[in-house]
Amino acid sequence: MAANKLYSIGEVSKLCNISTKALRFYDKIGVIAPDEVGENGYRYYTLDTILRIPILKYYKQMGFRLEEMQGLVKGGDYYVVGSCFRSKINELREQEHAIHNSYVSVKDWYELIQEARAVLYNKIQEVGMRYVSEDHYCYMDQEFEYHYMDSIINIPWVNYLDTVKNEITGPVILEFPSWKEKMKRTCRQARIMQKPIHPCCCGTNEINFGGFLAATIYHVGSHERIEESYHKLAEWAKAKGASLGPNVYERYVVDYWTTANEDEFVTEIILPIRILEE
Repeated sequence: MAANKLYSIGEVSKLCNISTKALRFYDKIGVIAPDEVGENGYRYYTLDTILRIPILKYYKQMGFRLEEMQGLVKGGDYYVVGSCFRSKINELREQEHAIHNSYVSVKDWYELIQEARAVLYNKIQEVGMRYVSEDHYCYMDQEFEYHYMDSIINIPWVNYLDTVKNEITGPVILEFPSWKEKMKRTCRQARIMQKPIHPCCCGTNEINFGGFLAATIYHVGSHERIEESYHKLAEWAKAKGASLGPNVYERYVVDYWTTANEDEFVTEIILPIRILEE
């Protein structure tokens, strides 16, 4: 490339692997302008101007918008440039935070779908035991009227989380104070819980959930028939001589949030096993 030569817009396009349309747009917004414009309207660029194009590409890689590049591409006081970089770092940090939250939410939701698929494919509907690991959850107490869709896609809960500026992930979990009352459909209180992406948010009702051994069963299908699975748990406890509850948790693996087909709903019922001291 010759320093004393003028290059046509077509030559610049080939040299820098950039479209002529983009070069004309850069000229229009004042980011990179041609050094000469002929009477025929053809644009011509010097080598020094062409060498600003790789700088522009690198700023673009760093996330700068074209309007932010107007003073940067031409070069300037590095204190001013440093100030622009500090602002961009703060902006990108906020974007990184938002992307992380989105990634965690999508990943957790995908894992719930995979869990439900495994339950449906393998017909896992027998009582088992597992240790429920302890974790940090947000919660809100509420009345329960056996309108499951209203309780799971819970508008007061969503509004509450908006108010405290918290973001949650994973399945909705409802805690009921008595599994026996829940089985008989006489329980009228529930606590909705979900895991926050970032714990310890100011103003949020917080609780630790887990840290206990539980009898569990997956219920497949409509929530209106979930008592059938409760009866299986009761029969299992009687046969094993196990003491359960008194509270119970329903963990909605796949529900109204994911599908309108109630036959594909998967709910894990989690009943703590009480260890009786001798």
